[in-house]
Amino acid sequence: MNSSTFKAMVVRESSQGIFTRNVEQKSFNDLPENNVLIKVNYSSLNYKDVLSAMGNKGVTRVYPHTPGIDAAGIVEQSNTTNFKKGDPVIVTGYDLGMNTSGGFAEYVRVPENWVVPLPKNLTLKESMMYGTAGFTAGLACHKILEHGVTRDKGPVLVTGATGGVGSIAVAILSKIGYEVTALNGHHDRSDYLKSIGASHVLALDEVTGTREKALLAQKWSAVVDAVGGSVLEFAIKSVVSHGIVTTCGNVGSAEFTSSVYPFIIRGITLSGIDSATTPMPLRRTIWDKLAGPWKNDILCAIISELPDLESLDLQIEQIVNHTRTGRAIVNVS
Repeated sequence: MNSSTFKAMVVRESSQGIFTRNVEQKSFNDLPENNVLIKVNYSSLNYKDVLSAMGNKGVTRVYPHTPGIDAAGIVEQSNTTNFKKGDPVIVTGYDLGMNTSGGFAEYVRVPENWVVPLPKNLTLKESMMYGTAGFTAGLACHKILEHGVTRDKGPVLVTGATGGVGSIAVAILSKIGYEVTALNGHHDRSDYLKSIGASHVLALDEVTGTREKALLAQKWSAVVDAVGGSVLEFAIKSVVSHGIVTTCGNVGSAEFTSSVYPFIIRGITLSGIDSATTPMPLRRTIWDKLAGPWKNDILCAIISELPDLESLDLQIEQIVNHTRTGRAIVNVS
């Protein structure tokens, strides 16, 4: 550390309840008293970061605050035997970027039990190409495999497929041999979805208008849903008997309606994906898969790299306006 301050995005709340965000100099004394200090090389932009940056009190209770639920970098100081100065590490989830100063900064200080050693065959940059979105997609794919869904049981539906979780889920599932149908949103991005591995693209208007039906034709052996709301309702009604629907997002709506019929007639499973509090053994298993058999060159087509923290502001606005495709990582170093 060459100075007593470092650069960070800081979101502030005015006395009138107006939120502003700027890149400022921040003191190390502002960081929480945890036992691993990390020099951040890369972070990534997630929907939860956008909510925090916009002043959503359901994500971040107290401002001023530095968002960023992901960070990858090098250990600068450690008061634990599990990590030493110079170790390359990843931190995603837990409370990072929510109520703990996050990865949109040159430094974070976190508890040792939040820290994952960088797996072999993965660079710090690549780890943030995945970030929480990729880790969440990995958890969903792992759950589908664990459920016993084999490739011969039919296509897998991925909703929110142009977003971070959806794009990486499409890429992973197609690489390991599944036929993937991607649900396209309000703008036609069929070419993009097919370029990252989708065999078929389903338009959003094809899943609407079915709310009055308790069951639909059985189409999907499994579903990765990152949307919620009526899209999740459609998925539950159209997954095959003994299939599985994983749910990990609410960009469409946090609420949905379902009868019991898909569960008691078809025996389907609805499985929630909580990436923030995933136990460390499973967390390391997923990261090892992302670095190994699931690693995919298509990531480069999904990811755009931002050169600095100042570049985040425009990207946040694009996500708010639903004009962003794929994922963005930010070079913090």
